[in-house]
Amino acid sequence: MPSVSNTRVMRLVRHKRVRRKVHGTASRPRLAVFRSLKHIYAQVIDDSSGHTLAFASSKDPEVTGRSAGKTKTGVSGDVGSLVSKRAKEKGISSVVFDTGGSKYHGRVSALAEAAREGGLEF
Repeated sequence: MPSVSNTRVMRLVRHKRVRRKVHGTASRPRLAVFRSLKHIYAQVIDDSSGHTLAFASSKDPEVTGRSAGKTKTGVSGDVGSLVSKRAKEKGISSVVFDTGGSKYHGRVSALAEAAREGGLEF
């Protein structure tokens, strides 16, 4: 592990380490999460074909309409429920969770819990 204290670089190092083990298939795609300072994005990806099957973010009109006055963690829960709804419409019920190098804490955890409540199995 490099001896750099840059948080962006360290997140990328963690993400590479996780991606060595986590691969999405057609039967069990990967739910990838990216967290920026303002927004959060979630994609359901089939790595064998390289296609995104479902996508949701905090920029979606369905989320921004409900997010007035909510914290970023609350908005992340809305994104998780939306991505699970869109994945269920495509016939996806089981996924592999990829935090994208972020810790499973706060907004990432809220998104995962909402996706589980929406019917996705990790």
